Amino acid sequence: QVQLVESGGDSVQAGGSLRLSCTASAGVNVNVVNWHRQPLGKPREFVAQIAASPIPTYADSVQGRFTVSRDSAKNTIYLQMNNLKPEDTAIYYCHAMSGDVWGQGTQVTVSS
Repeated sequence: QVQLVESGGDSVQAGGSLRLSCTASAGVNVNVVNWHRQPLGKPREFVAQIAASPIPTYADSVQGRFTVSRDSAKNTIYLQMNNLKPEDTAIYYCHAMSGDVWGQGTQVTVSS
């Protein structure tokens, strides 16, 4: 069964940091992986993408605070989130574009 499993979500205070992980099962092509998030009651939005190109892309709202990276040996994509703000509160999902595989999501809550 192909799947992505996110982990690392937690509740933190504003200014804090978290690192989310997205681990892919065998058979999931993780050449291009996006992180998305969905605040409660709002549409899902793009956060970051890591692809074959060495330069990831980021939403303007997280540029300079979030960093996406991969550990190919572990088949895992990471999202390092620094200087978190209350508006970063959301469920975070990873998405492998090849095969359109989504994870189940992990909750991030940032309090002021």
